[in-house]
Amino acid sequence: MEKATFAGGCFWCMVTPFEELPGIHGIVSGYTGGHVENPTYEQVKTGTTGHVEVVEVTFDPALFPYERLLELYWPQTDPTDAGGQFQDRGTQYAPAIFYHTEEQRLAAIASRDALAASNRFKQPIVTRIEAAQAFYPAEDYHQGFHKKNPEHYKKDRQASGRDEFIDVAWKEEVSV
Repeated sequence: MEKATFAGGCFWCMVTPFEELPGIHGIVSGYTGGHVENPTYEQVKTGTTGHVEVVEVTFDPALFPYERLLELYWPQTDPTDAGGQFQDRGTQYAPAIFYHTEEQRLAAIASRDALAASNRFKQPIVTRIEAAQAFYPAEDYHQGFHKKNPEHYKKDRQASGRDEFIDVAWKEEVSV
């Protein structure tokens, strides 16, 4: 098993693309990249801890290669927006890939460079690629939020603008 860590705005919305796929063994919403140990959601959402909301995906690379995770990751984000994602603004919602191995780093760079070369976006790709740091799981009520609170999740996602952006910018890339 390996870990992959992705930031793409609200972690609630970043869980579902990776769910229930062969070779994916777990998805945990949490925080990484900051200077406060064991931060809370209330602390992270202020943008003062240096953390980013992320999902940590546990996967079997023999069944679901890291490159395929990257193919799922990119179309969930606006890789040109370093100021947050959709309605979630601030550095705590900025897009980032946190690699756990040198192979992941190289694959992430190659996928970012291929996306930039595709000219899909007029603006530069600003998604950070950084070494994984300490990961702190979010509070229990954030885990599987879309299943525990489906109405709240649907309203929040609908209001975010994420799906409209995906439909326009990524329409042919969204299928698995």
